[in-house]
Amino acid sequence: AGEMVEFASGVKGIALNLENENVGIVVFGSDTAIKEGDLVKRTGSIVDVPAGKAMLGRVVDALGVPIDGRGALSDHERRRVEVKAPGIIERKSVHEPMQTGLKAVDSLVPIGRGQRELIIGDRQTGKTAIAIDTILNQKQMNSRSTSESETLYCVYVAIGQKRSTVAQLVQILSEANALEYSILVAATASDPAPLQFLAPYSGCAMGEYFRDNGMHALIIYDDLSKQAVAYRQMSLLLRRPPGREAFPGDVFYLHSRLLERAAKRSDQTGAGSLTALPVIETQAGDVSAYIPTNVIPITDGQICSETELFYRGIRPAINVGLSVSRVGSAAQLKAMKQVCGSSKLELAQ
Repeated sequence: AGEMVEFASGVKGIALNLENENVGIVVFGSDTAIKEGDLVKRTGSIVDVPAGKAMLGRVVDALGVPIDGRGALSDHERRRVEVKAPGIIERKSVHEPMQTGLKAVDSLVPIGRGQRELIIGDRQTGKTAIAIDTILNQKQMNSRSTSESETLYCVYVAIGQKRSTVAQLVQILSEANALEYSILVAATASDPAPLQFLAPYSGCAMGEYFRDNGMHALIIYDDLSKQAVAYRQMSLLLRRPPGREAFPGDVFYLHSRLLERAAKRSDQTGAGSLTALPVIETQAGDVSAYIPTNVIPITDGQICSETELFYRGIRPAINVGLSVSRVGSAAQLKAMKQVCGSSKLELAQ
């Protein structure tokens, strides 16, 4: 299972169900050209995507094919989309700060390089804005950095968003000259469910190139609720038994195997890192729904944004009472610790 196949029309697919009488294949692309009796060939390879510095500044789809109209990718390596997360020995505890440039986050819920911090909240509460501001704010840090190990490369994965939203994002990033250190992976709302399911893993493989080569990367999954919905759609069509909220039984594993790949490597393995900021959209502030309660224990803390705060003009609309960072002040610089140490205590009282 997991092997790429090719249909007679040239459309690719991936084999997910292997049974005695049949094979369940999900199609990456339009299924209109596929008809009964067509020949389907095995490719003999697992799904892989291009990775490397050639990807910076580009917009690609879930299979790594450029969609920005700027020609083919220059020299790059290919990486498997599904790989195992680094083991315990290959990791190191998070100790370097990943500054977002947002005071509310950097002071009260600090994020370290190699951490996974969930951004959770209702629609239209500025979750994406927090993520995009983080990318834009790396501009100053990256322009000041002298070595490779200080630069933070960014990967933004848009799952199930409108094409106009993605185009707007590209424009914002290019106007701020932030595209030069960013990769955009887009599986828009009009793309088939398998591509929306695959996009986060593709983006992760691109981010892992930096992690495994002693560099630092930040990956934003916007948002994982839509990936879960796409996966539910695929699973139901493949006749897998549904569970709670009609999601399949392995929807926890869907997100855990993805987020476990964000890690801080040990000094022996190059000391690179991949920081993840997954986004989850809640319905009417219900943090105890199925997908939110799945992702909260996988991540190392969460930033909760609230509609009420947003409408009161408090932006970013972060509820500091509900937001936590399980790495805490280990991910802060000494100066920042001295400034913020007292404010945490005051908040707690």
